[in-house]
Amino acid sequence: MKLILLAVLLLLTRAAWAAEPDPAMIEAARKEGSVVWYSTLIINQIVRPMVDAFEAKYPGIKVEYSRSSSSDVALKIVNEARARRVQSDLFDGSNTVFLLRDPRLVTAYAPKAVGAWPAELKSQDGTWTALNIFYWTAAYNTNLVKPEDVPKTYDDLLDPKWNGKIAWTYDLTPGGPPGFVYNILSTMGQEKGMAWLRGFAQQEPVTIPGAQRVVLDHVISGEYPLCVMILNYHAAISMKAGAPVRWLKMEPLLQTMGLVSITGNAPHPNAARLMVEFMLSEEGQKVLADNDYIPAHPGVPARMPELKPDAGGFKVNLVTPEMARDQTAAWTAIYKDLFR
Repeated sequence: MKLILLAVLLLLTRAAWAAEPDPAMIEAARKEGSVVWYSTLIINQIVRPMVDAFEAKYPGIKVEYSRSSSSDVALKIVNEARARRVQSDLFDGSNTVFLLRDPRLVTAYAPKAVGAWPAELKSQDGTWTALNIFYWTAAYNTNLVKPEDVPKTYDDLLDPKWNGKIAWTYDLTPGGPPGFVYNILSTMGQEKGMAWLRGFAQQEPVTIPGAQRVVLDHVISGEYPLCVMILNYHAAISMKAGAPVRWLKMEPLLQTMGLVSITGNAPHPNAARLMVEFMLSEEGQKVLADNDYIPAHPGVPARMPELKPDAGGFKVNLVTPEMARDQTAAWTAIYKDLFR
C-alpha cells in the first residue's frame, strides 16, 4: 500500500510540474503573433536556443530579444513606460525586477508550470519566478595548488601562504564580496563571522576589475592560485574543456537566482505568459540545462548533475531576491569598511 501511495504522489507531482498552459492562452498568444524579451542572459549560449525551442513548439509566434545588464534593462523599461511606448513583454535578471520601483511596471502572474515548486523559488505576489540558479564558491588552479594544499574550509583560506593570492571580483552584488560577507556571517554568526572577515582582510585578497568569469579566467591563466565567489558551473565548463581548474565544495556555497517577470502593460500579454510558462516548464528548463545553465526546476538535473546540491552533495545558504534587495547595502558597507 505504501508503494502504491508513493507512486500516486510521484505521478501527481510530475503532473503538477508538467501542467500545460491554457489552450485559450495559446490561441490568444498566436493572435498576438509576437513577444519581446529583454534579457540579461548570454545570447548565443541560451537566448537563441530558448527562442528556437519556443518558436518550434508554438509556430506563428515570433520572439524578438535584446541583451543588456539588469540596470540597463530596468532603465529601458522605465523610460518606455514614461514615454507610454512599452516595448517589452517579459524580462529576466537577478535583480532587474527590484530596480523597477513603480509596481505598475511589473505584471503579477503565477505560472502553472511552477505550481509544485518550493516556495522560495517563486514570489508570493507573482512578480517573479526563479528561472535559473547560481551557486557561488571557490576555485583553484590545479597546476599551482598541490592536492595536499587545496583548501577545504573557509578557515583554510586564512593560512598565511594564501596572502595576496586569492582573487575576487569588484562586483558589489550578492554574487560578489557583499554576498561573501553574508555567507560568512550567516554561517559563523555575527561575532565569529566578523572576526573571520577581519582575518580574511589581512590576507589582502586581490580585487579584479571584472566580472566573476573574468576572475576565474585569471586563475585559469595562472595569475592567481585561488579565487572566491565564482560560479561552480563556470569552473566545471572550463574543467571539461581541459583547463587546469577545479571548483570547491567549500560549504556552505551561496545560492542566488536568475528571475523572470512580465512587464507591466505588456503589448503582448498572452504571448508573454505563454513564453514564461514554456521557459519554466520541464521542456524549457531542459533547454537551460542542455546549454550549461543550472535549471531552477526541482525535477530537472543540471547537465553535470553534481552542480546541484542534491546530486553534488553540498549545502547552501540561500539569498532570496528580497534579501538581495533589502540587505545588500548593509553587506556592502561591511565589505567597504574591512577591505577598502
